[in-house]
Amino acid sequence: MRAARALLRWSQQELSDQCGVSVPTIKRLEAMEGELTGHLNTIRAIERTLIEAGVTFIPENGGGAGVRLARPKGGGG
Repeated sequence: MRAARALLRWSQQELSDQCGVSVPTIKRLEAMEGELTGHLNTIRAIERTLIEAGVTFIPENGGGAGVRLARPKGGGG
């Protein structure tokens, strides 16, 4: 989550404003090791917001899970 936010150059406050999740909750989730745990609605709201902003989540593939920014639609190579 922290890496996705960094790709967007968003502060914790900006993510909070975009997804409606409190800054203390975002701080707590970012401090966790491993997979996020918490209220499913909270995690889904954050995930949906990041995806809508252009973040692509990369599943575990031997090198670890990760994130990247999607290419802009209609943009060339």
